[in-house]
Amino acid sequence: MAGNIKEKIQEELQQAKETGHLRTERIREIVKSAVSQVASEFKAGSSEIRTIVQDAVSAVIENFQEKGGELKEEVTASIEGALEGVNSKRHEAIAKTQTELKRLQAQLDSEEEQLQQEVEVILAEVEETNREKSASTKTAVDSAVNAIKNSEEVSLLKKRYAQLQAQLAIVRANLAARYGGRSEEVKDYLDEAKNWYSQARPQAEALATQVEQKRSQLEDQIGEAGTAIAKKERQLKQTLRDLLLAAADVFKDKEPANKEEQLTKK
Repeated sequence: MAGNIKEKIQEELQQAKETGHLRTERIREIVKSAVSQVASEFKAGSSEIRTIVQDAVSAVIENFQEKGGELKEEVTASIEGALEGVNSKRHEAIAKTQTELKRLQAQLDSEEEQLQQEVEVILAEVEETNREKSASTKTAVDSAVNAIKNSEEVSLLKKRYAQLQAQLAIVRANLAARYGGRSEEVKDYLDEAKNWYSQARPQAEALATQVEQKRSQLEDQIGEAGTAIAKKERQLKQTLRDLLLAAADVFKDKEPANKEEQLTKK
């Protein structure tokens, strides 16, 4: 089938033309379907795969040469479809790996929670053991225990970790959308970003108004990206790009500068 991929694509494009349904989304789907069927016969990264992609794009260009003028949208749709077709198997593998990563993350969270609970029990026992000591000793112990429980370093590290995970999920959503990931894959990354973001978000009353507005806008943009996926809008890539830039901007304002300076000096 590798030899007649151009003919197959051109035939389906012509059929779409005749029915009046030849839109850029349809071009992308036609190329994706044709390429995915042929690409499955060859090893990933092989020269045959590259030839298939070139033939698929050429088929679209040749079909629209009569149109003249600007062919950017059609060519872009053909390239996107070819990439999705070539990478369909890889994205299935990525989705399985992502599922396993989520399972491991849940296990890690559970183990960290158990560790935290054990630490709290130990600290409570330290306080109880020294309850009958002198007032000065008890005060010193209580002060030390409270300092450990309310460590700013630990709190900040947890928040930073969640923020980085949220940004990473948004980056993955962008990559999946740009290089042929399924809509479900993109949505999973956005859901993951939203979950990590909620863990990283400080209490609203502790934030400056400007920072809180930025965070509110970020939440809205995550929602817009999810809506774009549901509607299969071509604007999805731009929406995700804007979301990525917004996340980078928001996370610049995570903590008051004086706290970070104090932690740096410690």
